[in-house]
Formats: sequence, C-alpha cells, structure tokens
Amino acid sequence: MKNQMRLEFSSVSENEAFARVAVAAFISQLDPTLDEVTEVKTVVSEAVTNAIIHAYHNEPDHKIILACAIDGNEVKLSIEDSGAGIEDIDAAREPLYTSKPELERSGMGFTIIENFMDAVDITSQPGKGTILEMTKQFIKTKTVYN
Repeated sequence: MKNQMRLEFSSVSENEAFARVAVAAFISQLDPTLDEVTEVKTVVSEAVTNAIIHAYHNEPDHKIILACAIDGNEVKLSIEDSGAGIEDIDAAREPLYTSKPELERSGMGFTIIENFMDAVDITSQPGKGTILEMTKQFIKTKTVYN
C-alpha cells in the first residue's frame, strides 16, 4: 500500500513556498534526515519555479499539479503543467542552459533536480505542457506504508 497526496494550485510565485512546505510535511512521516528534506524542498522549488517562469511566462491564471506518493522508503514526486512545453529536453537538461537569459536565470534547475533525485523523467510537448516525474530513496528509519 502506498500513501499519496495531490495538490493543484495557481501559477503564482507565492505558491512555490506552499508547495515546498506541503511536500516537506507529507514526507515527514518517513522521519527523513535534514539533508533529505532540504534536497526534496529544493527540487520542488526548482520544478515549480520552472513551471511558473518557463511554462506559463509568469501568467497567474494557470494551474500546476503536484503529486507525491510514499511507498516503503521511496518517494515519487510529479509536477505537471499545461504550459509552453520544452522544445529540446536534452538542451534543457544541460547545465547553464536557460530559455530566459533576459531574466538572468542560472540555468541550473534540471541539473540541481537530477543531482538530488535518484531518477528523473521529463515528458513534454511544445504547446501542451510538461510532466516532471522524480523518485528518491530515503534512508529507512522507521516503519512506513508498504
């Protein structure tokens, strides 16, 4: 059995912090280390910010869907938008790549996500949106949903 949650929220920058805290609270049942919580919160922040800035161009009238599931000591995260999509996923995964250089973005979002997660899958269609699916194994410190 796995435990799961799903949130839908508006594409406004204030909701980036909400998403981070919601996921941190949800995964707290795993009794994660401080580093594990920090890494997951950073990943959520990067992914939600990418959706707001790149998918929706800072337009607030769109939705972002965040899902999180716990199965044993594995956490699966999914962040989905129905925005601009990614033209070239391989290029977007390259360190320092940004499609918005005028905003002085670092271009490290996907690099950070891939360094903190055990598996990352990006599905995207230009003009239709992006789904970012990520998995992380946690150090098992107490019994959780199996």
